[in-house]
This record gives sequence, C-alpha cells and structure tokens, in this order.
Amino acid sequence: MTFEVSTRDPVGAQIRGVEVGPVNPTVVSQLRALLAVHGVLVLPDQDVDDDAFVQFLQSFGTLVFTTGETPVPGAPLLNVITNVGRTRTPRSSFHVDTSYLRNPPAYTALRAVTVPERGGQTLFTNQYAAYATLPRQLQAQIRNRVVTHVVTGLDLDGEAETTARHPLALRHPLTGRTALYLSTRERCREVSGMGPEDAAELIGELLDHSTRSDNVFRHAWRPHDVVIWDNRCVMHKADHSGVVGDRVMHRGTVLDGARWG
Repeated sequence: MTFEVSTRDPVGAQIRGVEVGPVNPTVVSQLRALLAVHGVLVLPDQDVDDDAFVQFLQSFGTLVFTTGETPVPGAPLLNVITNVGRTRTPRSSFHVDTSYLRNPPAYTALRAVTVPERGGQTLFTNQYAAYATLPRQLQAQIRNRVVTHVVTGLDLDGEAETTARHPLALRHPLTGRTALYLSTRERCREVSGMGPEDAAELIGELLDHSTRSDNVFRHAWRPHDVVIWDNRCVMHKADHSGVVGDRVMHRGTVLDGARWG
C-alpha cells in the first residue's frame, strides 16, 4: 500500500491513505516503521467510531487499559480525556505514558471526539534529536544510567505496579537510534549512580533541553483526527491554556511485545 506522507518539523508526519479500522499485517509493519522514524502519525478525516478505533489499535498489539483512568462507556479498553464538567483547568507536563510499568505501552493514540473552538493542542517532542544534540560529554555520562519511574496522579490499589526502572538513553528496537527516555520531574524519582540532588538537577536539565521550542511540534486538532505516537521516541503534553469549548478525546495504549532498552 502506498501512503501520502507529509513530514512535520521537528517530529511527526501526516499520513493519508490509511483508514482507521482493522488493518492487515503488511500495513501495520509499514505504519510501525513510520512511527519508529517520525515518532507521531496524524491520520486526518477518520470519521470512525470506537469499535473501528479499537480494531485499528489491536492490529498493532495488545490494547491495555490504564488502571486509574476513566473508561469510555461501551469501550472499556479505552479511556476518556475531557474538560467537560471540570471546574479547574487540567494540568499537563511533558511525559511518556505509564513509564512506572516494567512493560509500558509502545504506542498511544487519541481519537478526537469533540474539538474545542480554540486551543487544546497536543505537543510532542523529538527525543531522538534531544539525545543527539546533547554535548558528547553529557551523552557519555548518561549512556548507562537507569531511571526509576514512579506513578503520580493516579489512585491505584495495592496490587498495581507503581515503580519501574528504564534506561535513560533508550535504544529503539526498530531503528537502533538512541532517544532520551524521560517523563515528568515528579515521575523520574532516581537516577542510578547519583545522589538525589544531582539526579534531580540532571533530569531537570534534560527535560529543559528536550522541551525547548525548536524541538516541539504542536498538533492543532481537527474533527475526526486520529493521532498515534511511539512512546519510545517522543514525549507529549496537552496545552490546556486558553481552551474555549469542550475537548473530548478517546485514548488507547498498546503493548507490542518488543524489548525496550
């Protein structure tokens, strides 16, 4: 199958020629490869329901629900992200999804259900570029470091996973390229071989470097957009400032079985 691919700067691509729904293994392989290279794929004009969205995501691997989130009625493997009924503006920082799990999802996707009149963009960083543009001395310093990630912002029961260790310099299993694997300051609790103050300073420095404006792509949502991204090479956050109108997204996360690190 031939796709129309329009790249975005500094990360991401818009893809036409794909219909969200069940897709064959050849198409999945092509999309995986595009995700591994571009990090984020924007699929416009996907006037589909949750069933088609679920079938699409299950083509990539095992669709997993994020414990502690609010399930979508009638689609229990998806969770809903919404500002409807909220009295306070939601908060968001750059992060990767559920990094406190030993086997976190490779992919996250959002389906635009209701797009606000203004605002509500989602921002993405290029973590390949974040690593590649570090001073070589700093690259060498972090190359074998491991970060302890902890859960934040969710109320989980006693049996749920709440902590995991992941390489700070993560080698992507498909491209072989190295990406900075980070999440929020609060979630990155420890760095191997470093004391708490030095670890916090390092994480802050790396986050500031990763999220500089020339390393961020802003996606302005349109009705019927579906966006899928590779958590191994991008971070993301929602921009809730200045939102006018309802913003409703349905979200799914996918395990693909590939080894991390």
